[in-house]
Amino acid sequence: MSSSGGTKAVVAALSANLAIAVSKFVAFAFSGSSSMLAEGVHSVADSGNQVLLLLGGRRAKRAADEEHPFGYGRERYVYGFLVAVVLFSVGGVFALYEGYEKIAHPHKLEHWYWPVGVLLFAIVAEGFSFRTAIKEGRQLKGRQSWVQFVRTAKAPELPVVLLEDFGALIGLVLALFGVGMSLATGSGVWDGVGTLCIGVLLVVIALVLAAETKSLLLGESAGPDAVARIRAALVDGEAVTRVIHMRTLHLGPEELLVAAKIAVGREDTAAEVAAAIDAAEARVRAAEPTARVIYLEPDIYSEAAPAAGADPEATPGGR
Repeated sequence: MSSSGGTKAVVAALSANLAIAVSKFVAFAFSGSSSMLAEGVHSVADSGNQVLLLLGGRRAKRAADEEHPFGYGRERYVYGFLVAVVLFSVGGVFALYEGYEKIAHPHKLEHWYWPVGVLLFAIVAEGFSFRTAIKEGRQLKGRQSWVQFVRTAKAPELPVVLLEDFGALIGLVLALFGVGMSLATGSGVWDGVGTLCIGVLLVVIALVLAAETKSLLLGESAGPDAVARIRAALVDGEAVTRVIHMRTLHLGPEELLVAAKIAVGREDTAAEVAAAIDAAEARVRAAEPTARVIYLEPDIYSEAAPAAGADPEATPGGR
């Protein structure tokens, strides 16, 4: 995934959320709506999250050093996980608490036109941000569904913005529902109910983000299409006859480590093997540009060890 598309979506979301946060707090000050307060805190949390994503993208660009020889690409995953923590604690838990307080101690809304106007403005602004994220994501997801894209994307920025914006739009509808029901019934309890629903929504989105970024932090392999391209590129049918086994690992969204044991001819000289490895590396980088760190181990393949029931991944020199 190109980082430029993710950055564009993050900047659009940050701009929208800052404007929305100010308008929500103004509406809360005039109306006393807890839904507006919860939504204002939600927008502040989202703005902070987008700053974290931009910071993570910048720090991930640092060059590799002696302490981190594979670079800092995975730092983007760390900041993606922090986004989930902030969304859960600052956004979700606060909204749940505020909703409970509003239901326990309801009061009538004042100056109802402030929250309604701000919510309508926020829906338009969030829609603009969501549209930008959709546009950038559509160029990258291919034939995948949006759910598959969020689950399989290796760069955290676009999935995070997509989920945040989607959740924000639903949250705004819930807030509008709470305010509308409070006006229709004259009871502030409905405002609290809307706030509770926003809190539950934010907690669910935060848990989904945490699960996805945790998987990236632990280390994910390349996708099936990339693995197939790499395997096909390694074998030329002459110097390299087959891939005995292979492991891939994302060092960052756009940096892939490839480690493979490849079969070479039994009679090949050291110079011929070295040339075969160099050529295989060049083919892999041409087929999969994200494969930037490649380690290839030559070996002599034999059917005997696998046929005898030996572990094909643990039997050196026996394949």
